[in-house]
Amino acid sequence: MIRAAEQELISGHGHLEMQAVARRAQVSVGLAYHHFGSKAGLIAAVVEDFYSRLDEGAFSGASLRADSWAGRERERIGAYVAFHYAHPFAPLVIGALSRAPEVLDVESAFTSRQLAAGARMIAAAQRDGVVPDDIDPDLTIALMIGGIRQALIGALMRDRRPDPARLTDDIWAFMAAALRLTARAKAKVRGSNKVA
Repeated sequence: MIRAAEQELISGHGHLEMQAVARRAQVSVGLAYHHFGSKAGLIAAVVEDFYSRLDEGAFSGASLRADSWAGRERERIGAYVAFHYAHPFAPLVIGALSRAPEVLDVESAFTSRQLAAGARMIAAAQRDGVVPDDIDPDLTIALMIGGIRQALIGALMRDRRPDPARLTDDIWAFMAAALRLTARAKAKVRGSNKVA
């Protein structure tokens, strides 16, 4: 039902009718209401599934191959951009649906998890001498997540999206500058001729 609802949201440009979802999923409308309680509950479940897959692909479940901290974080940005570019539901989640109350709750929970994990990541990089000690991990990750999200919204909403590799490079340059990476972090990033 979640996949059927996602397809209905995509084809309806953010609008969903439970009857159409039930038809697509080949179940009764009553079953859809039984499992999700309401249309808002079903939309929240679809968005939660989207963020779970994003987490798996770019964050806690990501397989990052680079040897250096900077390389792994750049690779993570690439996975984040690639996921959004490839997923047809992404423009709706960060665009039209992002203002719906049921989506705001799910998004807020996901963002809170990312802020906490990002602050821990920056603190670990500080302990390893990659990021200077005088950077506030909580403030810095909040600024970075907000900036990256706005850049991605701009990219996804364009008629002609920027090249994903170029967008990844631009976002990484922003992150590297915000983090003021130390000399120890200036190792080559795997898959790129650029240095961190």
